[in-house]
Amino acid sequence: MSLSLNSGLWDTSPLFQNAVMDLEMAAKTMGLDHNVLERLKSPKRAFCCSIPVRMDDGSVKVFEGYRVHHSITLGPGKGGIRFHPEVTLSEVSALAMLMTMKCSLVGLPLGGAKGGIRVDPSQLSRPEHQALIRRYTMEIIGMIGPDKDIPAPDVGTDSQHMAWMMDTYSTSVGHAVPGVVTGKPMDIGGSLGRPESTGRGVVYVIEHAIEMLNKKGPGKLALNKCTAAVHGFGKVGNVAANELHLRGCKVLAVSDFYGGIYNKDGLDIPDVMDHMQKFGSLEKYPKADRISNEQLFALPVDILVPAAIDGVITNKNMKSIKAKIISEGANGPMTSEAQQYLESQGVFIIPDILANAGGVIVSYFEWVQGLQNFFWSEKEVNEKLAEVMLKAFNRVAGNSDKFKCGMKTAALITSVERLSQAMLLRGLFP
Repeated sequence: MSLSLNSGLWDTSPLFQNAVMDLEMAAKTMGLDHNVLERLKSPKRAFCCSIPVRMDDGSVKVFEGYRVHHSITLGPGKGGIRFHPEVTLSEVSALAMLMTMKCSLVGLPLGGAKGGIRVDPSQLSRPEHQALIRRYTMEIIGMIGPDKDIPAPDVGTDSQHMAWMMDTYSTSVGHAVPGVVTGKPMDIGGSLGRPESTGRGVVYVIEHAIEMLNKKGPGKLALNKCTAAVHGFGKVGNVAANELHLRGCKVLAVSDFYGGIYNKDGLDIPDVMDHMQKFGSLEKYPKADRISNEQLFALPVDILVPAAIDGVITNKNMKSIKAKIISEGANGPMTSEAQQYLESQGVFIIPDILANAGGVIVSYFEWVQGLQNFFWSEKEVNEKLAEVMLKAFNRVAGNSDKFKCGMKTAALITSVERLSQAMLLRGLFP
């Protein structure tokens, strides 16, 4: 079903409330037109559906599914699809808003969208995964398309889910449409460098932050002499940890859903990745001590990368954080209250819509390659990614200086400047 603006269902989650609070702070700082602000505080459209699936035991189970378009002012919607037991309409709406800001910030001709299914993916077999994503695709098929809205993987989904989505959509229209999704396998139109792009981008902006801080302050940081901790060792966190490791940074701790591992001399990240690949978790990793996720946040490291889920840094643990730089690999990992406190303590925060934008940037590259049927080398993809990330970082840093605000507010200002201009140029219909 479609929901009206008066439903009150999408403003119930802390993530959505936090996103609106951050947007209002940026709007106040930049003197944004009130009418533009009001339009950006609500999604353009939201769709809810029930998804019946015949399970392996023959029973039929019905799942809740969502797809939200926050803004399509700049182009087709863009945003992932997550499988998670705590997915709600409000959470998906907040993530769609963050995608709008992210695409605008890095200069892409794309709007913001997001989708999700309320399910524990670990409890599904492969056939059940396939049945669920295919039926979901048919439920939202009127909303998606290479010129409408281009889904991608997110928490709990991967390239195989995107292959099934592409096949379902293509079967429906009668011909192959690679551009309907991104994050696909290479053999059906995926892009080199896409799986690693978000984690790489997280580290690219850390390098830029260190360079900028060294120019501004008396202290000198060097990445190959820094220590780091990574919360979340999934698709983003493991790549970020490995990229830091390759640059000589000592990654002292990483964690997953079950807890973390710590080695005061630095973890052998490739070895940890091998263990994760073999056993599916960090439990029983033999060359490190077990720690909790809360202990990880409190470690005296130079760099902290929260790369798991939203809302993990709050007023309950913000005072224990000792990192000098926080690069937000996840979407919305920090509350506004925690952000303001940590910035007041001199912590340099690289906000999510900048830090983890590498994924959507290379998704855009994949979409373009698919439309042109012309594919780039991984070297070209990484070079273009680095170029876009640097330009975006410099724009945000420039607005941080101009408006005398933190990087989070500056990133939103940078996004909204472009969005506002586009909205005013297009006008309001009728």
